[in-house]
Amino acid sequence: MAKEASANYYEILQVSRTADQEIIERVFRQLAKRYHPDNKHTGDDSKFKALAEAYSVLSDQEKRAAYDDIHIPSDAHENVIPFKVSEARDSEAEKRTHQIILVIFYIARKRNVMKPGVGVIELENLVGLPEKELEFHIWYLKEKAWIQRLETGEFAITAEGVDKIMKNNLKLRNDRLLSCAKFS
Repeated sequence: MAKEASANYYEILQVSRTADQEIIERVFRQLAKRYHPDNKHTGDDSKFKALAEAYSVLSDQEKRAAYDDIHIPSDAHENVIPFKVSEARDSEAEKRTHQIILVIFYIARKRNVMKPGVGVIELENLVGLPEKELEFHIWYLKEKAWIQRLETGEFAITAEGVDKIMKNNLKLRNDRLLSCAKFS
């Protein structure tokens, strides 16, 4: 069966491919509230329709499996990492990855303190690491209480995370600035 190009329901709902039903439902409710056409401030009929379509597929196990079969590359299974990661990754490289992720969350919080969330797919694109590898870094940063999962399913930096950035004077070089539309 040929893989057809269409909307990425995971991106529309801002959840990872491994999100469980509870996360999908919670994120949908939050976004549906925001984009419902009856919402005078943030209502958007086209976004709401896209959300409803994504939710109807991802909330049904059979439809979701069929969608994944068509839209998820065959080499993107749970136990397969899309690129070969060196076995000898040093601690400095791991620290730099943690710092980059923290700075991304810091910038998101500074740009919109009330809606600072960054989704996993967006983070994958910004950092350039596959979801499986990001899971470790997200786990570590959460355990240190430098980031937290929001009700939307996205992640955001905590006050302790901001303190960590301030303490270590972390910043991205100009050639590493984020180019994502959300941060422009």
